[in-house]
Amino acid sequence: MSPTKPTFIPNRTLALLNCKCPQCQTGDMFITGSTNLKGFTKMYDNCQVCGLKYEIEPGFFWGAMYVSYALTTGLMLVTCAVLVLGFNDPEFWVYVATITSLVLLTLPWVFRYSRVLMIYLFSPVRFNKNLVK
Repeated sequence: MSPTKPTFIPNRTLALLNCKCPQCQTGDMFITGSTNLKGFTKMYDNCQVCGLKYEIEPGFFWGAMYVSYALTTGLMLVTCAVLVLGFNDPEFWVYVATITSLVLLTLPWVFRYSRVLMIYLFSPVRFNKNLVK
């Protein structure tokens, strides 16, 4: 009996979380992993599977700065709430040190997900089931 190829079930949320192409949901958007501190910003120009050009128009990913700002602000607000509620409103330097550390540690993921969210939410590109093999 020959092994059968698993059936691809499109899932927009999983594709987004795994930084996959929004059109075919199988091609990677980034060249290296997010833990590669020298190359976490490197992105493919086109999808390796379906050929979609990721930068839909010149400067498209400039809008990702606003998404990054929103993600970072949310992260800061949650951190402040945890510090206030969990540690009885610590001194000011604790807020600054905690938020600065957290922002620096999450920088690769915020950068990547701001770009991924930008293309998934603010572009006309949608999943095309005809591209899946």
